[in-house]
Amino acid sequence: MTRIVIIDPQFAEHADIERAAAGTEPVFDILRPGENEVSSEALKGADAVLNCRSRHLVPARLVEAMEGVRVIVQAGVGYNHIDLEACGRRGIPVCNTPDYGTREVADHAMALILGLVRGVTAYNNRLLGRDDSWSTLRLPLRPVRRIARQVLGIVGLGRIGTALALRARAFEFDIVFHDPHLPPGHELALGLRRAKSLHDLLAESDIVSLHCPLTLETERLINDATLAAMKPGAILVNTARGGVTDLDAIERALRSDRLCAAGLDVLPTEPPDRAHALIAAWARGEAWLEGRLILTPHAAFYSPESLADMRRIAMETVMQFLRQGIPRSCVNLKELARHGKLPESGCWPVNP
Repeated sequence: MTRIVIIDPQFAEHADIERAAAGTEPVFDILRPGENEVSSEALKGADAVLNCRSRHLVPARLVEAMEGVRVIVQAGVGYNHIDLEACGRRGIPVCNTPDYGTREVADHAMALILGLVRGVTAYNNRLLGRDDSWSTLRLPLRPVRRIARQVLGIVGLGRIGTALALRARAFEFDIVFHDPHLPPGHELALGLRRAKSLHDLLAESDIVSLHCPLTLETERLINDATLAAMKPGAILVNTARGGVTDLDAIERALRSDRLCAAGLDVLPTEPPDRAHALIAAWARGEAWLEGRLILTPHAAFYSPESLADMRRIAMETVMQFLRQGIPRSCVNLKELARHGKLPESGCWPVNP
């Protein structure tokens, strides 16, 4: 009998969506470890592991204990919390679910941009406590500006970055992107401008929106040096991964006025470290930050529809491999190849 371990699922009671995708044959073993680590004992005898939250690490020691596991699927896009090398050594393909929530994250990035550039949250907060804001003289906020012809720099032009670019066109943004992993000419297909380097993009962008995965290459991509390279008075938006940014550097850039404003849906530490200087100043409503910082709780991916899509696609990915031996959206092909664990025919298709 097939056993699928589901770690920390995004449902409270019934695995109805998962059951509809898997059929009646597999047995679901649902683990709810909360903030605790998953034990290797709990994974014994499993044929597949469906990991539902990135807070649960899948390190080498856990992978080494997966004696019967044939596939690991992450219900979500990010996979930096999974040891791909260890999985490659064991011949375990790791798959993610990149085709859920694309519209929601792009919409959320656009909402953060608009919320800052049009002062929506700051004006609302002013009106909660006083009426003197109902005056033209009280309207100026540093991030508020005309949108048309502002340069929007998109770092990472994958599914979500592309979706944001298409939305931004309607607002008459001048759009430029940087993505070293896209082939030459990709910009021509979309009618966008391509920056030769991240430095070039930062130097000309009025708003920078991050849409890159968290990897060794992108960890703390936004730091003191890259913030110093940004156009003075620029706005930063991050709906990617918190680890792509250095929050200390963002605090310094905001406090020194090098950075005008930031909209952050993700943070290096989640839930937020309320002792951090920037988080503490934001929570206290310090005047120097008014209108300049919007935080949301890693919510960009969420809508009832996207959550249902994520659950369904993740389980379909599990079942496709268990039934057909084909991994959908495999993210550790390089590691599998390095350890000689690919099928004899060569390489699985990335997106069959």
